[in-house]
Amino acid sequence: MSTLLQIAIVAAALWIGSWLIMIPLGQAPTARTAPRRRRVPARLRDDRTRLRRHPAVPRRAKVALLIATVWVLSPIDLLPEFLPVIGPLDDVVAVVLLLRYAARAIPRDVLLAAWPAEPRLLERLLPTVG
Repeated sequence: MSTLLQIAIVAAALWIGSWLIMIPLGQAPTARTAPRRRRVPARLRDDRTRLRRHPAVPRRAKVALLIATVWVLSPIDLLPEFLPVIGPLDDVVAVVLLLRYAARAIPRDVLLAAWPAEPRLLERLLPTVG
């Protein structure tokens, strides 16, 4: 059997295997997972609204968060996604830089109040002031 045929068989097997894994994961939520799935988007929406409407959050932070959202949702990419490593990397770098800029502009106490996870994680991500 030629090497090219072996590669094609392995690629087809991986493709079919990925579908066999993704199909059950895409099924309707079970009784055990449904409450968590409903709670997570509501929690994210509440936190995002709290930051967006808070008077202490500067407009430049709100604009940076909006640009990060548009960057992720936009179908137009700086580098095409089909490039193996650098395709998704431009999205990651742009969003990380925008989120870090926004986090530095937002007062720390407001950001900690809106942070849905453990505050220790956010403290490790943000630089210390002083």
